[in-house]
Amino acid sequence: MHTGLKITAFAAALAATFGTAYGVGESLDPVVADRAPAHDERHAPPSPEADGRAGRDTPPAGGLQISESGYRLDLRTPRVTAGHRTELRFAVRDEHGRAVTEYRREHDKELHLIIASRDLLTYRHLHPTRAADGTWATPVDLPRAGGYRVFADFTPAAEGARNLTLGADLAASGPYRPQELPRAGGTARVDGYEVELTGALRPGRASELNLSVSRGGKPVTDLQPYLGAYGHLVALRAGDLAYLHVHPGGEPGGRTGSGPAVSFMATAPSGGSYRLFLDFKHDGVVRTAAFTVHAGAAQEADPPAPEHSDDHGH
Repeated sequence: MHTGLKITAFAAALAATFGTAYGVGESLDPVVADRAPAHDERHAPPSPEADGRAGRDTPPAGGLQISESGYRLDLRTPRVTAGHRTELRFAVRDEHGRAVTEYRREHDKELHLIIASRDLLTYRHLHPTRAADGTWATPVDLPRAGGYRVFADFTPAAEGARNLTLGADLAASGPYRPQELPRAGGTARVDGYEVELTGALRPGRASELNLSVSRGGKPVTDLQPYLGAYGHLVALRAGDLAYLHVHPGGEPGGRTGSGPAVSFMATAPSGGSYRLFLDFKHDGVVRTAAFTVHAGAAQEADPPAPEHSDDHGH
C-alpha cells in the first residue's frame, strides 16, 4: 500500500499509501488514544511553506479522495456512537458500480483499514473480513465523539490495477471536546514499554527514522514480526490527514547498542506537523507508540516530556 504521499524505502522510491508494512496479518487492532498536553506556543505547527522544496515534485497525497482510478469507497456505516461497539461495513466499487471481490494480497492481507480521529489522537489499524458479495466488515469502538477519517488500502486483482488508498469521513456521536495536537518529542511510552525515535522527517527529501524499544530500562531484543517486519510505521499530516505509509529499511530486526532498531526511510510532502504511529509486537501483543514530529522545523533545545498512550485496547 503505497498511494499518496511519497515514501522512499531503501530499495526503491515507493508511492505512499496508508497501510501496512510487510505482513503476517493477524486480526490485532493497535489503538492509540492519547490525552493531549496543554497547548504550548513553542510547538505550533510550522507553515507548509517552511521549506520551499516541499510539494514541488511530490505526488498527490493518499487517502484524501473517496474515488480514484475508477474505484470508489462505499462506506455503508458513516455514523457510529462513541463508546459503543459497532460493526463498520463498507465496499469498494469499480467504475460500473459493482463491488470488488478479488484483490491482490499485500503484506498478507487483501485490504488494510486505518481509522484516525481528526485531531490525530485516536488511531486504529484494522483487518476487516470480506463476504462473498464484496462487503467488508469489522467491529469498531471509538472512544471519543468527533470526526474521523477511514482509509482503505488495497490493490484490485484486475490486470493493470495499482495500489490505492481511498478515504471517507466517519462521524462518532456524543459529547465532543476538541483537543490540541500533542507536543513534539522523541520518546513515547505504552504499556510499560519505552520507544525512542531518532532522525528527522524532512519535506521534499528522503530521511532516515530509527525507532528502538526498551522495557524497564533494558533493550527489547526479541521483538516479534508483525505484518512481516519488526515494526510498522504510518504517518498522517495534521490538518488534512494526508496518508503517509513508510516501509522498514535495511535488515529486519537490525540491532544497535541500545536494542533492536527498526529503520525507515520517509519523504514528507510538505513542511508541517505529522503524527507517527509505530506498531510493534512483543509477548504476542501488538502495541502502538505515537509521536508528533515537525517536518522542516528547527529542533528544540529542551525536548518535552515523554508522551504516554492511554488507550491500549485491541
